[in-house]
Amino acid sequence: MPILQPIGRTFLAFLETVGRLSLFTAISTSHCMRPPFYPRLLLRQMVDIGYYSMPVVGLTAIFTGMVLALQSYTGFARFSAESAIPNVVVVSITRELGPVLAGLMVAGRVGASMAAEIGTMRVTEQIDALDTLATNPFKYLVAPRLIAGIAMLPILVLTADIIGVFGGYLVSVFKLGFNPSLYLKNTWDFMEALDVISGLVKASVFGFLITLMGCYHGYNSRGGAQGVGTATTNAVVSASVLILSSNYLITELFFAR
Repeated sequence: MPILQPIGRTFLAFLETVGRLSLFTAISTSHCMRPPFYPRLLLRQMVDIGYYSMPVVGLTAIFTGMVLALQSYTGFARFSAESAIPNVVVVSITRELGPVLAGLMVAGRVGASMAAEIGTMRVTEQIDALDTLATNPFKYLVAPRLIAGIAMLPILVLTADIIGVFGGYLVSVFKLGFNPSLYLKNTWDFMEALDVISGLVKASVFGFLITLMGCYHGYNSRGGAQGVGTATTNAVVSASVLILSSNYLITELFFAR
């Protein structure tokens, strides 16, 4: 029995965490669909998540496209298949690299910020003050962030797709000697609507997961400044793991045969 006790405690703690997270998700989602709404808070979160994340997402996308084109050329040159580079770049960016890298960048920037902000409000009892003032914390703090994350991540990913393909175009044309018009024609002909749609669906799911993890860990933080730091770290790590795992599930849903 002493050997089994740590296993039992770990399993029960896991079930407790899953139950707490499930309740938090259900309550937060329900408040996103019921009035009252706070349009000013929603607009501020959309600007913070979308506009201020654009530089880091754009830089990540353009260098990813450039490296992808360069590495593809290095590999395909062994088989005299350099003409397939535009196809590989556009499919890789729109299906996988654009959504995943944009999601990870936003998780590192926005998820940590949300967890730190809400966690500080928790440990300084500002959330308790909202309850005292008859303001629902889920409605005031969590719902605007969830809606903004779901709405803005597809815009960021669509921008990352365009910038990433443009990065591959720059390297292919100015370094590898591709014909510009032929490169763009191959890219446009090979790209399918399903590739872009699957990436945008992933972006919406990633936006929900990032904001949910940031709000959840911040809302449940305890223990002063150290607790806020722990909540921030947990928010980024859990959001990143959920992004990678849900990416596989959505890919399986769209492209499994």
